[in-house]
Amino acid sequence: MSNIKKYLPLIVLLVAIVADQWLKFYVKLNFTLGESVHVFDWFQILFVENPGMAFGWELGSKLFLTIFRIVVSGAVVWYLIKLMKEEYKLGYQIVISLILAGAVGNIIDCVCYGVIFSESTYFATAEFMPEVGYASWFMGKVVDMFYFPLFTFPDWMPLLGGEIFFSPIFNLADSYITVAIFVLIIFYHKDFNDTIERYTKR
Repeated sequence: MSNIKKYLPLIVLLVAIVADQWLKFYVKLNFTLGESVHVFDWFQILFVENPGMAFGWELGSKLFLTIFRIVVSGAVVWYLIKLMKEEYKLGYQIVISLILAGAVGNIIDCVCYGVIFSESTYFATAEFMPEVGYASWFMGKVVDMFYFPLFTFPDWMPLLGGEIFFSPIFNLADSYITVAIFVLIIFYHKDFNDTIERYTKR
């Protein structure tokens, strides 16, 4: 395997993290909380922050979630290193790199953003590196911005009438994880099972 191919998973990992963080920085520093840009009727850039997991879901305490993400990411780092040393299928390595990039992207928000940014409000954008941040280390909020209100169920429909189909707001990191897991399940589930079984037995 050539050097470029050998290190392509790391290149993908770094580029994906940088792209995620660049977009979050841009939104955080240029949008007020709740501000939106109408791109299409079915797609908006809408700035929100969430203290929980992907797509705005919340589960348990903030500190627990952050530590849990770090532990899981550490396991994925170990797994990716094993795949790279073995020169396993390049496509599969890239899928794992994207999952790791998504996890790390949101970890950075949780660990650092409370300290390096001031509070975003509905009236003012955040400031970078303020004298006092809006939260302590490990207690930052995740920046989300992609909103796809694909359509609204008609009023005559029972239970769903007036409800928006796919209302979660998410970010690039969430997208990396979602797409990569979908590809893993469809194309690489056997590789996942085989490698996990092999590596955990060593």
